[in-house]
Amino acid sequence: MEKREIAIIGGGPAGLAASIEAARAGAHVLLIDENASPGGQLFKQIHKFFGSKAHSAGIRGIDIGKKLLKETEEAGVEVWLNSSVIGLYEGNNLSVVRSTAEGKKIVTVQADKILICTGGQENAINFEGWTIPGVMGAGCAQTMVNVNRVLPGKRVLMIGSGNVGLIVSYQLMQAGADVVAIVEAADHIGGYGVHAAKVRRAGVPFYLRHTIVRAVAGENQEVCAAVIGQLDDQWNIIPGTEKTIDVDTVCIAAGLRPLAKIAQMYGVKHDFIPEMGGWMPMHDENMETSVHGVYVAGDTAGVEEANTAMDEGRLAGIAMAEALGYISGEKAEQRKNDIRKSLESLRLGPFGERRLKAKERIIARGVAE
Repeated sequence: MEKREIAIIGGGPAGLAASIEAARAGAHVLLIDENASPGGQLFKQIHKFFGSKAHSAGIRGIDIGKKLLKETEEAGVEVWLNSSVIGLYEGNNLSVVRSTAEGKKIVTVQADKILICTGGQENAINFEGWTIPGVMGAGCAQTMVNVNRVLPGKRVLMIGSGNVGLIVSYQLMQAGADVVAIVEAADHIGGYGVHAAKVRRAGVPFYLRHTIVRAVAGENQEVCAAVIGQLDDQWNIIPGTEKTIDVDTVCIAAGLRPLAKIAQMYGVKHDFIPEMGGWMPMHDENMETSVHGVYVAGDTAGVEEANTAMDEGRLAGIAMAEALGYISGEKAEQRKNDIRKSLESLRLGPFGERRLKAKERIIARGVAE
């Protein structure tokens, strides 16, 4: 068994930010990530962030990720890559499949504090032909283009007009694909106007109050077309409104949900919070869950944005360092209050206000069983 003061599961924006804060305070931090390089969603985000300078406005997500990686190294964080946590058991014991020069081996790590920031998971929708090759999540398409430099298809139909659907549509066009349409079941575009405007200017049509009926396979058993239809007030497809569109790729951008199975395994209290993506771990104002010494941050603690994930990670990192005695209560409280104010500023506007109220409800409910 190996012992560490802090073990962080997931090296995305929340995990990196938390590890930097805790390590700078003096704690021995172990960061575990299943990928060959940490950074998570940041390395898929080639677009520039917008908002305030304090929240990295004008900087591309990939550059923010590089900066965090450099700070992680400078802070002395221990990093295990290509390694997966397969169990979390009583006594804060982690079972880790660790990748080493000699191959993979299972290691048990006992940690005083554990932070779970395993991110979010794409939602799927079921329709006729949804398992045909060429039907994929929008996040999958984004990874193919921005990380693997592979174009998933030449003619793409995007299902969903939230921020992910809009951003990935634009990035696919930048990579050379033709996004033939964006289909949205609601009567309005779901994402930010700044993202929708870029796609509109490129000439992509929006089909509001429509949904996909089926994907059609060609002779090679891959997608060759998709059928969409208009919805009535009861969300049923209106007969006679079906329209066939020739495509070779269908991307599903139906939102994300917190990926928190490891927290559920450990008995962390969960609740259903629709504004934050569905079932998620309950936490207090310091991101600590119902299990003492176990924290959550980022999309695991409710699906939001990268800047929010980083702030929640910083909050958890400071709270863990404080609990271990590396930061005085007064200094820690000042730092945490500054971060909470930053989080409030990120949750402004019609989109953010719903999430702010949801977070307030989560904290008010408490973590007691």
